[in-house]
Amino acid sequence: MSTDSVADLLTRIRNALRASHKTVVIPYSKMSGSILNLLKGEGYIEDFSVEKDSDDKFEQYKVFLKYSQEGSPAIDTLKRVSKPGRRIYVRKDSLPKVRCGLGIAVISTSHGVMSDREARKQGIGGEVIATIY
Repeated sequence: MSTDSVADLLTRIRNALRASHKTVVIPYSKMSGSILNLLKGEGYIEDFSVEKDSDDKFEQYKVFLKYSQEGSPAIDTLKRVSKPGRRIYVRKDSLPKVRCGLGIAVISTSHGVMSDREARKQGIGGEVIATIY
């Protein structure tokens, strides 16, 4: 497992989408759960659930990926913005618009993890975790 749980989450989803998998398993963390909840709310994934692994030692998320009727994935690009070695913070007036509002930026704020639209609506800035479109 990676020490950067967010990068691990994004990479596992990206790889599963490229391989046209229906589900993907992701190690449990609070940050991963917050991001998955946001992705579900924005319609980028079907659903996710918390399960025990086969040894009943660790919890993990089982993510059900979303595809169109033609078979193309709902997510085109997942990109990590703020990294452990270089954190990217923005104020409320400089929140990024991803693909002119067609995508979302995942923002970690003092009020929790939210999309750039929600952060703009609440008038708060934070750390730009990732962009998704």
